[in-house]
Amino acid sequence: MADSSILTLGTARSLLDSSVYDSRIAETTKDHVFLGMACEDGEDMHPKVETRVVLVGEAGRNGALVKALQAIKVMEVPVVKIREGEAGAEEKMMIKSIVNMDINTPCLITDSVQEFGDGENTEFETVFVLTDFDCPEYSYLYKRDNRIVGPPVVLHCAAKEEPLQFSCRPLYSTTMLNLSLCFTGFRNKEEMKNLVNLVHHMGGTIRKDFSTKVTHLIAYSTHGEKYRLAVCMGTPILTPLWILKAWEKRDEELFHAGEEEFRTEFKVPPFQDCVLSFLGFSDEEKVNMEERTLKHGGSYLEVGDERCTHMVVEENSVKELPFSPTKQLYVVKQEWFWGSIQMDARAGESMYLYEKNDSPAMKKAVSLLSITTPNSNRKRRRFRDTLAQLTKETEISPFPPPRKRPSAEHSLSMGSLLDISNTPDTCKALAESSKPSKSSTPALSKQSARWQVSKELYQTESNYVDILSTILQLFKIPLEKEEQVGGPILAQEEMKTIFGSIPDIYEVHKKIKSDLEELLTDWSEDRSVGDIILKYSRELVRAYPPFVNFFEMSKETIVRCEKQKPRFHAFLKINQSKPECGRQTLVELLIRPVQRLPSVALLLNDIKKHTSDDNPDKITLEKAIESLREVMTHINEDKRKTEGQKQIFDVVYEVDGCPANLLSSHRSLVHRVETIALGDQPCDRGEHVTLFLFNDCLEIARKRHKVINTFKSPLGQTRPPPPLKHIALMPLSQIRRVLDLQDTEECVNAFALVVRPPTEQENLLFSFKLAGEETVKSTWLRTLCRHVANTICRADAEDMIQCTDPDSLQVSTKDMDSTLSKASRAIKKTSKKVTRAFSFTKTPKRVIQRAFMANSTPDEKSQRLSCENRIGSSSTLAAHHSPSMVNLPSMFERKYHTFSRSTTHLF
Repeated sequence: MADSSILTLGTARSLLDSSVYDSRIAETTKDHVFLGMACEDGEDMHPKVETRVVLVGEAGRNGALVKALQAIKVMEVPVVKIREGEAGAEEKMMIKSIVNMDINTPCLITDSVQEFGDGENTEFETVFVLTDFDCPEYSYLYKRDNRIVGPPVVLHCAAKEEPLQFSCRPLYSTTMLNLSLCFTGFRNKEEMKNLVNLVHHMGGTIRKDFSTKVTHLIAYSTHGEKYRLAVCMGTPILTPLWILKAWEKRDEELFHAGEEEFRTEFKVPPFQDCVLSFLGFSDEEKVNMEERTLKHGGSYLEVGDERCTHMVVEENSVKELPFSPTKQLYVVKQEWFWGSIQMDARAGESMYLYEKNDSPAMKKAVSLLSITTPNSNRKRRRFRDTLAQLTKETEISPFPPPRKRPSAEHSLSMGSLLDISNTPDTCKALAESSKPSKSSTPALSKQSARWQVSKELYQTESNYVDILSTILQLFKIPLEKEEQVGGPILAQEEMKTIFGSIPDIYEVHKKIKSDLEELLTDWSEDRSVGDIILKYSRELVRAYPPFVNFFEMSKETIVRCEKQKPRFHAFLKINQSKPECGRQTLVELLIRPVQRLPSVALLLNDIKKHTSDDNPDKITLEKAIESLREVMTHINEDKRKTEGQKQIFDVVYEVDGCPANLLSSHRSLVHRVETIALGDQPCDRGEHVTLFLFNDCLEIARKRHKVINTFKSPLGQTRPPPPLKHIALMPLSQIRRVLDLQDTEECVNAFALVVRPPTEQENLLFSFKLAGEETVKSTWLRTLCRHVANTICRADAEDMIQCTDPDSLQVSTKDMDSTLSKASRAIKKTSKKVTRAFSFTKTPKRVIQRAFMANSTPDEKSQRLSCENRIGSSSTLAAHHSPSMVNLPSMFERKYHTFSRSTTHLF
């Protein structure tokens, strides 16, 4: 093809580029497209035409329009140049272009267009200005292929000081200038034809196929390939009402239909043309989802209705569908529902199709419980092996435990009855390694208490860092992405309020975790744990107070945004259901930094307790603990909840001998459960035991056998005697597994706790039966596991619950209230009275006090009595062994002190 040229006439210049072509001359056939060409021969071709503008009817009586038209001196004119083809070719070439030409004739005003409306007259290039594109004059001019514009075009060109625009079609306004639309889902051709005409009148273009050049998709439904492509490419998907409303606003100055603020209200809702049903959800959640379905353009029916297009399934509770779905019905997970709301567009179903859950975890649990060992002591071995499997740690330690000297390595025993490492495989390996062999690997030694508590500090730190990473990776970073489908979910200020200094906290704890791992990998008793905390104390002071002090504001912002912003609510629903979150809410995850420093302080106290006085780390640990206190003093103490503190005081008064260090600013009472003991620990079978669950510990108390006299306070007020007796205050970190005992003929409504103190090499089993019907076992166990997970910084709280056959643990609730059982408990109490008599062979303190009082004056007696009342039962019993402790066997008395290890230095 020969080179083409642009025609320049007087002051004419080329205005045609690809964008001008798209917006001004699109939708014509290839033979009628005007293309700007480069001039080859410089030939000056002036078309023999006269330019003029005619105002028709009401347009001529609009003074502002006449004034604006007088300011326009130039108009765009289409020009065609015919050029000879190559030598010997019969065909000639047409070069088409647009030029700017001066308007020669002042504007004309008329009420009759017939005298000017001959579109085939080559002597004139006439532009008609009409205020109504639905009048007879418009039809007359349009049929004769005349140039027609509306008043907004004239006003726009005058305001921008631009030439009067050329368009292949009648152009009323520039409301959709530079917009390219595509249609999908329309069945009424007349409706679509009318919409296409309106788009052309407002300067927009129409494309049949969807491509990257399409700026907006006009959709009647959320089905079809064009809709899916628009969602993937982030193209706005709007209803036909957007075009109609834009046409109504066509006369407004400075208005453009592409403005985001205007088009937002015309988005196609994600569930348009969708009929949803919901399976497996609670009544409250189902109502919530049904309301949101209506709000986002859909409708809902009951499960099984043939008119449903989608069935949303709660995959965690639904094991099997109630019927076989048809091919037309999408069976999707709830993530599809919330993902559609978050994107503000219907998500593709193929990624969220529901699959039947075969419960592999339950099959694995059953297989674990079927382990048997054929020997003479079968029941005991089976009990030990089953419990060891249930308490098997999920985390693999990156460092080995310390070893004994070589001479002592082969003397390791096979382990206690409940040794956590005493699985069948390890028993076999240890048995083989115990044989004298030069090539045998030395067995591991018993871990020191200092090393084990240090390991616990590392494990909780590692879990804590994982949770902080989850907050950042699952919530903060996705919310900060610039090109989100549907636009930003939250404003920057809301993001800053919610997450605050979490990134800073994450960075400092990553360093602490790394240092702890290095320390434990190359462990020795003289390695310093305290130095690690001191090393980062300044960073902790900078990172924590800004977040903790404004945590309540962060929580309120989350609640408010979740109510006001459906996309944020859907975003939380999607991410909070992921395994990384352990089904915890964002608020529950964000409270971890508030709880972390007190937990670290407790563990440092434990390490110090098991550190010898000649170890340099003893002093360093004290400094580290003091540095954490300094961090916590920077945190606003007004955040304490007075109601929670009052509940703790009530527990202290209700439990005789309750340790005074139960009182702590960071502690709160979560739940109270009445139970009956089923084993010999922590108290006798059949004892009525009350469990007080706090956010970081578990107070175990039994019902008193005899009620002593009432107590008098220093003010002389009488309060009732404590109905309960303290047994143990156990940190939740010592609970390794929560066992949900299956209901059988011999065991009903029972559960058990597998406990392992850090200074012990064996597990303890505490089994209980829930007393009364007011406590739902499943709810209680989930609550307990949630707070155990919080304490040890784990997200998978529900994984701590293991459904277990009570027979494998030799637990039974049968004959609890039988005469034989009561007689057995009476014999045990009688035998303990003898033990109590022998335990008081030396002179009791009260006898000495009576002797002093007998020789005292009345005033001295009064002072002494007042002093004793001020001391009270709690402090006295906290400082000395309570009578109930003397009742217990010596072995459990030792374990009692083990339970109290993490509570003797509570803040």
